[in-house]
Amino acid sequence: MRKGTIRNILLGLVLIFCSLNVWGQDEAYSSYSPYSMYGVGDMSKFGTAYNRSMGGVGIATRDRRNINILNPAAVTERDIQSFMLDFSLAQGNRYYAQGDMRSANNTFNVNNIIISFPVWKSFAMYGGLSPYSSLGYNISAWETDPAVIAMTGPILNTVKGYGSLSKLFLGGGFVPFKGFSIGGEAQYIFGNLHKDNSFTMSESSFRSIKSGYTLGLNTVKGKFGVQYAFPVSNKASMVLGATYELAADLKGSVDRFEVQVISSINDSTPSPRTFSEKLGKGKVRLASEMGFGIALKGGDKWTAEVNYLRSDWTSTGMDKVTGFANVGNAVFAASQAQSVRVGMSYVPNRNDIRYYRKKITYRAGTYWDQAYCTIDGKSLNAFGLTFGATLPVFQLNNGLTLGVDIGQRGALSGNMVRERYINFNIGLNVHDIWFIKQRYE
Repeated sequence: MRKGTIRNILLGLVLIFCSLNVWGQDEAYSSYSPYSMYGVGDMSKFGTAYNRSMGGVGIATRDRRNINILNPAAVTERDIQSFMLDFSLAQGNRYYAQGDMRSANNTFNVNNIIISFPVWKSFAMYGGLSPYSSLGYNISAWETDPAVIAMTGPILNTVKGYGSLSKLFLGGGFVPFKGFSIGGEAQYIFGNLHKDNSFTMSESSFRSIKSGYTLGLNTVKGKFGVQYAFPVSNKASMVLGATYELAADLKGSVDRFEVQVISSINDSTPSPRTFSEKLGKGKVRLASEMGFGIALKGGDKWTAEVNYLRSDWTSTGMDKVTGFANVGNAVFAASQAQSVRVGMSYVPNRNDIRYYRKKITYRAGTYWDQAYCTIDGKSLNAFGLTFGATLPVFQLNNGLTLGVDIGQRGALSGNMVRERYINFNIGLNVHDIWFIKQRYE
């Protein structure tokens, strides 16, 4: 083991502790969007900063310099004795519009912590922790019905949500024969989601009401992937990839509470009434997902890739169970989710010894996403452009990836909110070679 190994492992441990501290802040907003109030919240964009800066592609990616977790089969593309650690951060800036109302919000969160290591010359593994979904919203509005206001006075209705689900995963892949790789991944998804709703009366003679749900959820899922690489010319090769993620029943409970808040200082506020509902088999599910990808590689200089993903949430029960569906006045329904992603990368001269800029890997991509729900019968779509670059750091394949995602979700129609966002991603890839005997001190 080389001298730099100890230093890199210590750095990795520091990053892990930092990430656990951030994930442990249950009441913090890991993301913020009015669309996160439905189902299990806003689904995270999986993958490292490296994947995100290329439009989110990765199903057909084979890159020995970066960790790719979007296809378990990709872990076999590596230097035989290489150990890798990837740590990335995400910073989001969102701007909302609905009618004549405008708002904005900023968030900062850990994106993932991943390690990858070889087990045998044709077998390698990886593991890590990343966000799965998140809730983040705080919306207030005054009651506008004149008949209600005449009886009770002004009423302020507030809905608030926070919390997240995280994904702990362990995967591996092996090469049964040249060019073909197969892999699998076990996932444990867990976390708490909180949804509160309050009616605040301006008249002291009326009691304000606060109610809400706490969803303590967990499940185990599996994912499988294959990749096949073959040459198409002397200087180019093609990679075909496919993934399948299994559906899974959510376990845990949905706890509902309701309390009347007494406005008079002489009265005491009663204890909240609570109701708990256990989630059983087949009641609420996370959907399965299929993904397909094709990539064209020009040696170690450039690559271009297209991915397509699809999952069916219509029979998951997400829009029928209280706590998941009944938030706000909009009609939420589970639907088909799908995504089209395109990405490319280019490095002028990876081994240039004179100009540093020629060693930088430049990345770009685009995507179109359709969410797993409809709002008032309308699909929730997003589209965007991504840009990024990986800066070599010191020796080996250590690198710092900087990326930006510019896009829009929703539209200005009906109850829909238009979100425009600029998200920044920073990823650190630590690379080392294990089990090399030093010949000279």
